[in-house]
Amino acid sequence: MMNAEYYEADYRRVVAGCATTHFLPGTAVEIVGRRDRRQPPRHVVFDFDGTLSLIREGWPQVMVPMMVEILQAAGTDEPADALRHMVFEFVMQLNGKQTIYQMIRLAEEVRRRGGTAEEPSVYKQMYHDRLMERIAGRREALRSGKTAPREMLVPYSLEILQELRRRQVALYLASGTDERYVIEEARMLGLEEYFGRHIYGALDDYKTFSKALVIQRILQENRVDGRLLLGFGDGYVEIQNIKSVGGSAVAVASDERGRSGKPDAWKRDRLIGVGADVVIPDFRDWQPLLDYLWGKPG
Repeated sequence: MMNAEYYEADYRRVVAGCATTHFLPGTAVEIVGRRDRRQPPRHVVFDFDGTLSLIREGWPQVMVPMMVEILQAAGTDEPADALRHMVFEFVMQLNGKQTIYQMIRLAEEVRRRGGTAEEPSVYKQMYHDRLMERIAGRREALRSGKTAPREMLVPYSLEILQELRRRQVALYLASGTDERYVIEEARMLGLEEYFGRHIYGALDDYKTFSKALVIQRILQENRVDGRLLLGFGDGYVEIQNIKSVGGSAVAVASDERGRSGKPDAWKRDRLIGVGADVVIPDFRDWQPLLDYLWGKPG
């Protein structure tokens, strides 16, 4: 695909604290540090699940119990609570990467306990089958029109996308979910018109995809400086990747279940830790946010 590393690093905190944060007046837009004035962004990358889409909300409640079952079947005598805690920690530590990485770790944990592990792809399919069973009703409701796309989107997603399109920036969607499902679900949510052919997701050959590769492709094909790149995401990978090329990163610390307009505290802390420039709970304050990112005082 590109001459760049496919591997995405594990989570590593690079910012110890966030004492300098402040909010844009009258908004929930939290500015983490001082932003150097630069040209307005020309290319904008969005993560999908949890950043725009809420179709897969609750996925950890599918993945974690499945992994605990598999580890128990390996013959361990560890208490279920201890297993759940251990699994939750590594699942969330790897969140933002392609799903296969969580399954690779599961296989390692099975072998560590003396069990015979399946191929990670087998575990991934097992998880996907269970997840699709959980979200089948949501998908069908979107298909049938019973549920409006806005009900399955992070609040005000369409408004910010419409404004970014008006500002004539190029939009890209990059997800750790399998590409065929990202394309399908983006279409269900009415997002395809904003991203067109620039929708990227995990592939069966996981070494041919990563969010870092997508970013490198954007920069190389368009011959632009990384400082003209803007990224939105609720996972550490996209924040880390955007920052690594000199771009601006907005952490979407979304409350996926409640859509409360308040940031998820765990996401907020985690994403500040990898260098996010701004934290928002959703896109309700899109206008002052974009004014700030485009260089207006704030």
